[in-house]
Amino acid sequence: MMTDMTNALGAGALLGIAAGAVVLLLVLIMRFRVHAFLALTLVSIVVALATGIAFDKVVPTLLSGFGSTLAGVALLVGLGAMIGRLLEVSGGAKVLADTLIGKFGAQRAPFALGIASLLFGFPIFFDAGLVVMLPIIFSVAKQFGGSTLKYAFPAAGAFAVMHALVPPHPGPVAASELLGANIGLLVIIGLIIALPTWYFGGYLYGLYAGKKFDIKLPSSFLGEVQADPNHQPPSFGMVLTILLMPLVLIFLETGLNTAVVMGWVEKESILVNFLRMLGKTPVALLITVIFALMVFSRQHSLKHLEKICDGALGPICGIILVTGAGGMFGGVLRASGIGDALAGVLSDTGLPVIVAAFVISTALRVAQGSATVALTTAAALVAPMVQATPGLSQFDLCFIVIAIAGGATVLSHVNDSGFWLVGRFLEMDEKTTLKTWTVMETLLGSIAFILAVIGSILL
Repeated sequence: MMTDMTNALGAGALLGIAAGAVVLLLVLIMRFRVHAFLALTLVSIVVALATGIAFDKVVPTLLSGFGSTLAGVALLVGLGAMIGRLLEVSGGAKVLADTLIGKFGAQRAPFALGIASLLFGFPIFFDAGLVVMLPIIFSVAKQFGGSTLKYAFPAAGAFAVMHALVPPHPGPVAASELLGANIGLLVIIGLIIALPTWYFGGYLYGLYAGKKFDIKLPSSFLGEVQADPNHQPPSFGMVLTILLMPLVLIFLETGLNTAVVMGWVEKESILVNFLRMLGKTPVALLITVIFALMVFSRQHSLKHLEKICDGALGPICGIILVTGAGGMFGGVLRASGIGDALAGVLSDTGLPVIVAAFVISTALRVAQGSATVALTTAAALVAPMVQATPGLSQFDLCFIVIAIAGGATVLSHVNDSGFWLVGRFLEMDEKTTLKTWTVMETLLGSIAFILAVIGSILL
């Protein structure tokens, strides 16, 4: 249902406005070289006015979409960048890269990075995990040469797959609750589907993209802060401890949440709630930053550590602003009712439930950008269809959740904050990001959907 901020425009008019907005945005950025932040802001205002959002609601709608995106991204990216910069300048990233290469071999460096990212991506959100891994990715790319995509996409694809398909990430958790799927079974099925999805859509495509697109190492993120001349790099064990610390803390929060739901611990317990707070991603990353500063203070002066942290924040300001503006554009599309209109057109198609789930989720993803919003909204729209379909097993429900997650992953483009995050971190222009990142996301979502359909037929 459309919000009260929009007028009674028909679904066709709303979808036409959405298509026109995307075209206008691409023309402004690619043809007239308007900065992405300015173009996204301008087009967001145009869409708000064209869809009938009241004048006094336009700015609050923009700020709501911008602010909600920054609330989820800014802290994670800022703290994650500090961790990454500390590992880079201290030599820790090189230690980890050298160890991974020693275990897997130079030829399988992208595979090693992807496997590490699959492990880190189990509890860590896409944004935070990618930011923490970037220095390791860049160190490996610098050591062995070639396009950065060869090393970055197997890792980024791993984080994307885990974020979309596997609990405890919010999208699959919310969808499983709406459809009544068993969370434990979804974790198992999600992992089984995630591995081949990543291998074909993330790892193999990353190798292909690395050959086709020669993307140089980004200059801004690595920066120019130099390490103290006589310091010793941290051990592999210490680097692993720093990388695993947020993962362990987030796992703690996830485990306690499960224990509360199962009734194993008291929900009102002060200790339990305190430990759950420590496991929230921003707090977990903050604790990790403080721990890393304490560790590296043995080899670096406090003044130098301050410069390292300051140097980590400067280059990401533009990334955060553009990402927030992408969230603002998606927020306006949601507030205008465009996503709801598209879903309404598709909801009564008569398709099999699992196919309809994928199509509706894809439409919502394309219309408003956010994968999590597309996943949860599509699940809510599909829930009545699921309830009206007799004979669905728990396996069927899990495969429907995977199909929805696949649809919510495909076709990442200019209204998706992740599109801007990846493009800006790797210093790719919008055209190249569409040719690489959008293609990989579409492959990942499509492969997951195909595997879910096969699974629903076999089980």
